[in-house]
Amino acid sequence: MTRTPGDAQPPAASYSLAHFENLYLAKDDPWDNATKWSDQRKYAVTMASLPQQRYRNAYEPGCAVGILSRLLAARCDALLAVDAVQAAVSQAAGYVADLSHVRVGTAVLPADLPDDTFDLIVIGDLLYYLSAEDLQATVDGLIARLEPGGDLAVVHFRDRDHGGNFDGFNAHAMLVDHAELTPLVHHDDDWFLLDILRRS
Repeated sequence: MTRTPGDAQPPAASYSLAHFENLYLAKDDPWDNATKWSDQRKYAVTMASLPQQRYRNAYEPGCAVGILSRLLAARCDALLAVDAVQAAVSQAAGYVADLSHVRVGTAVLPADLPDDTFDLIVIGDLLYYLSAEDLQATVDGLIARLEPGGDLAVVHFRDRDHGGNFDGFNAHAMLVDHAELTPLVHHDDDWFLLDILRRS
């Protein structure tokens, strides 16, 4: 099936915080990030795709229960991992409690973007939950916080079974074509889409 970025549109409104809180009320790890092979593989591909051996200051919005956070921590001098849901933040904080250079906090994008700048930003399976307005504000905010020469890693589910859905294909298109970002790595398979983009 041939698709173009205009085939689908973001949701009319960003998914509510209550939506995600209810997922965590029903299950500690709603997406089975800690146990699902597809996610373990996705994290491994993400880590292998990062161009730099080490990063000074990294930011991971939408960290969920912290599985990728712990992997990122091994490659970063400092890491800020955040999620909108307090239950996820508590689990992630416990999972990296022995790592003093990792901070875990609560944040809702785009309202709670941090003041700091970063040489690595990793965002996964989050952008397609945002309305067009919030998506644009989040993208603009992330790029503003990405230092020149810094890397932006975006990793999202690719919904090949439902071509009209707004998924990683659409969310990544606005980043890949951004004038300030240079594509470095592109991975596209049956399950997910990954792009590593460097700020010029």
